[in-house]
Amino acid sequence: MKTLVIFDSLYGNTEIIARAIAEAITGDVKVLKADDARPLDISDIDLLIIGSPTQGGRHTKSVEALLTEISGTFDKSTKIAVFDTRMPAKWVKIFGFAAGKLADFFKKEGFEPVVPPEPFMVEGAKGPLKEGEQERAAEWGKNIGRMINA
Repeated sequence: MKTLVIFDSLYGNTEIIARAIAEAITGDVKVLKADDARPLDISDIDLLIIGSPTQGGRHTKSVEALLTEISGTFDKSTKIAVFDTRMPAKWVKIFGFAAGKLADFFKKEGFEPVVPPEPFMVEGAKGPLKEGEQERAAEWGKNIGRMINA
């Protein structure tokens, strides 16, 4: 299985999660920062996982630019999964979260993510990750890999 994990990370927390997910998936796995990813990178892959920190209820501008660039270029057999990092504060729910917006983008592109959008929690705006989140990310990635290979 060829997998591409794309992320953006402002303080390193989302990168930690992305790399934990990638390390847990078997097969040919590549990890790219959103600024470095191009439409050619998403060709000929089986699984695309994209993650972003939640900033103002959305994904980052780098992820948005990538989504604009890759819109309409997907092989319809590609499996999709999305995640974000976020603070658990209740007031944040007013604006929404990055993973939900990412899932909406892919649904408009004609894809149903293979699992619901997954949140990973940080202690504050700059982190660190809440205890156990890196391990939970690895398990999430492992489960996605199992589902797709089943």
